[in-house]
Amino acid sequence: MSGAFPILSAAEAAELIDHGMLVAMSGFTPAGAAKAVPRAIADRAKILHEAGQPFRIRVLTGASTGTSLDDALAEADAVSWRAPYQSSRPLRQRINKGEVEFVDMHLSHLPQSVLFGHFGDIDVAVIEATDVTEDGKVYLSTSVGASPTFLLKAKKVIIELNRGQSKEIGKMADVVVPDTPPHRKSLALDHPLQRIGTRYAQVDPSKIVGIVENDQPDELGGFTASDELSSAIAGYVVQFLTEELAAGRIPKEFLPMQSGVGNVANAVTEGIGASTEIPDFYMYTEVLQPAPFRLLKSGRMKGASSCGLTLLPEQIQEISEDIDFYRDRIVLRPQEISNNPAIVRQLGVIAMNTALEVDFYGHVNSTHVCGQNIMNGIGGSGDFARNAYLSIFVCPSTAKDGKISTIVPMCSHVDHNEHSVEVIVTEQGLADLRGVAPAQRARLIIDNCAHPMYRDMLHRYIEKCKPGHIYHDLERCFDMHRNLMRHGDMLAGETSSVA
Repeated sequence: MSGAFPILSAAEAAELIDHGMLVAMSGFTPAGAAKAVPRAIADRAKILHEAGQPFRIRVLTGASTGTSLDDALAEADAVSWRAPYQSSRPLRQRINKGEVEFVDMHLSHLPQSVLFGHFGDIDVAVIEATDVTEDGKVYLSTSVGASPTFLLKAKKVIIELNRGQSKEIGKMADVVVPDTPPHRKSLALDHPLQRIGTRYAQVDPSKIVGIVENDQPDELGGFTASDELSSAIAGYVVQFLTEELAAGRIPKEFLPMQSGVGNVANAVTEGIGASTEIPDFYMYTEVLQPAPFRLLKSGRMKGASSCGLTLLPEQIQEISEDIDFYRDRIVLRPQEISNNPAIVRQLGVIAMNTALEVDFYGHVNSTHVCGQNIMNGIGGSGDFARNAYLSIFVCPSTAKDGKISTIVPMCSHVDHNEHSVEVIVTEQGLADLRGVAPAQRARLIIDNCAHPMYRDMLHRYIEKCKPGHIYHDLERCFDMHRNLMRHGDMLAGETSSVA
């Protein structure tokens, strides 16, 4: 029903965007990300740069996006500022060189920041949809993200009408934009599949300046099969959850699960699904990935609340072909609802997220290498970890063929402090930190989670520290990181004061 609005080519839409504008685009992972218009913006940037004219824009999205958005804009040097999350190699390189300003945020915080104008006015929103009506009902595609808020606050709106996305998938949405404080009402959501909103986002139709038709699929990367390492991590998580269930510390009907993005997270979910001792369960999470989708198909998982469908192309096709089965088993929510701290606590979500490094006391770095260079961002992990019934972080014990230990005396950057982290798991084992004082935490994490090649080194560090509530030596706590930066190996330099 787009006949009420002008039909534009992607290039014509890009002409509406000028240097310095704040542009908000749909996308929560590559799912539902704008595609045609950002590529046209990148082409426009190249042309203007060749003519000696400046062209860089400020970019907001729900989370990370696909190659047509972050990669294309970064490679065209068309981005001056970016928030709240990214996973693009070209963009990451420019951020770490200081060429692009990047604001790393908890994803649940973004919509409220937009509503109150913390980043300034949104000049243009570019939103992928499966349909739009004359009265401004926008049926989003494979993610909801922050698009409802962008539609409310943008001065102008461009709709990317994706003919390749199923309209039925778009109707899986449950859109709620909470009232602003101090009059915000509590959310009456007490089941992962409960619907409390509408199946569409709303926009003032007078703000829609054009429709760009498109049929490109989501630019989702592949997922590798579980390997020995990720399977070992999954095994420890499953064993822990099984023991908690048997001890009555998890209710018999189990609790909703949240899982971060990536291959290890997929492996852990597969392991939970394969366990005969864990009952069928729900997910209340921010992204639905391939492994939990397979569990949904088999009936092992009873349903999933998510913000986006980060699935394989054949899985997206399967939803379209069997919509009667999936329609009532998947709910797509805005990120301020999918990641809402109050709902996470209310439902008693078990959160599982990944770490780059963990220190002796349970602080987690999930974003920065050696405290300087960002990988992707904090994403939604903090929204869940701080408020979960159980907060579990997983990672391999080493990286770069053993040259890096992910267990260190002190994290070079802290995203999740010790008060929000309850369980650490590597392929070496599991450390349950609940009720454990700092000195005992250190030994527990080293003995259970560190790789054997690093354990003696880490224990010697503790032994040389002066006693205190926290055992640390500020002159030596980053020696492993210094070894890495100087020699390319944390074990390098036998005279290191850590050892």
